[in-house]
Order: sequence, then structure tokens, then C-alpha cells
Amino acid sequence: MQSTEIDGAHTAQEEHWIPLSDLMTGLMAMFLLISVLYMIQVESDARQIRDVAVAYSDIRDSLYDDLMREFGGDLARWRAEIDKEQLSFRFTEPEVLFATGRADLKPEFAAIVDDFFPRYVRILTSDKYRESITEVRIEGHTSGFWSQATSEDEAYFLNMALSQARTRTTLSHVMEMPSVTTQRAWLKQFVTANGLSSSKPIRAADGSEDTERSQRVEFKVRTDAEFRIARILALEDK
Repeated sequence: MQSTEIDGAHTAQEEHWIPLSDLMTGLMAMFLLISVLYMIQVESDARQIRDVAVAYSDIRDSLYDDLMREFGGDLARWRAEIDKEQLSFRFTEPEVLFATGRADLKPEFAAIVDDFFPRYVRILTSDKYRESITEVRIEGHTSGFWSQATSEDEAYFLNMALSQARTRTTLSHVMEMPSVTTQRAWLKQFVTANGLSSSKPIRAADGSEDTERSQRVEFKVRTDAEFRIARILALEDK
């Protein structure tokens, strides 16, 4: 009689554990499915970001080639250079750009900009690039020096005001050009003026600031690659 009761108890326990075993198997299958779906999503996001990066690289290389083809013969005469990685057209001769402490363009720099900017706009607004550009930044940069400043912080803020004034003057100059009138609506939407003081100095080989080359004006293109990558990452976080 006791053996029968024990056997019955074992049978009841087995009947009890079988559903738990099935439950664990189901949970493991569910977790595996979630893991697989997650890996698929990660791979999809990585593929999209990779595609955007490739597209950006293609646009950057193509735009650099077109800028060099258009302006390569002018760079030495203008004391300018084109940074391929940053898509930046850089004017680096402070004696040509502005008088010390002043924000109005020197006549020589104004003449350079009059020659440069309409040709630059023609390339950027072509069907080849127009839809990919999100911003054209006119950046003003200074060295970290200010002769009458009593501290680095004071020099930084004085140079910030100066660099901002210079970029606004440059922006005003290019926007008033009769030669870009037909593109003025596009320019007002995408061209910005950005004074950066001494926050992004040019470094010499020994790591010290190259004070001459740090005083510069740059025309820098930003494409929609950053926006598209940010949108992919934002969707992933939801």
C-alpha cells in the first residue's frame, strides 16, 4: 500500500515537472529567437551605416576632385589649400585676409573671394551635389594670441568676437554678389557664418601652435551623411 502511494507521488511529480521542462524549452527558444532578431537588426543597421559611409566617401572624393580641377591653378596665388578629409577650402595667409584686429575684408582678399565664390557655388549647386549638401560653413579662425589680453581666457573671448565679426562680414560680402543672385535662396538656406576663435589651431610639426596659419578663413561643406547616420541610430534607440 505504501509502495503504491510512493509510486503515485512519483508519477504526480513527473506530471508536474514535465510542463516546467516544456516551459523552460519554450523560454530558451524565445530567447534564441530574440537574440537572432537582434543580431539581424544590428547587422541591418551596420549595413546601412556602412552604405552611408561609402556614399559619403564617394561624394567627398568626387567633390575634392572637382574643386581641385576648378581651383588647382589658383591655390598658390591665393595662398589657399583644400582639405580633402574636411571638405574645406582654406585661405591661410593672414596678411591677405584682414588687418590686425579688424573685420573688414582687405581689398586683395575681397578680389579673391569675388573670383572664388561664384565658381565654388556653381559646383556645389550642380545636380551632382545639390541634394547631398546640408551646410556650407564660412568659418573664421584666429590664433590664441591677443596683445592686450591679460589672460588666455580674455584672449579667447576677444578673438571669438573678432572671428564672428569677420565671418559675418565675409558672409555679407558673398551674399551681395550679383553673380550669385540666382542662387541666393539656396545660399540663405545653407550658408552659415561661424566664428571659432582659437579653438581649432593649426599645429606645427613640434606640436606648438602655428600662429600664422591658424589665422584663416575656411569654406567647409557638410553633407547629409551625418544626418542619415544619426537617423539610423535614433531609430535603433526607439
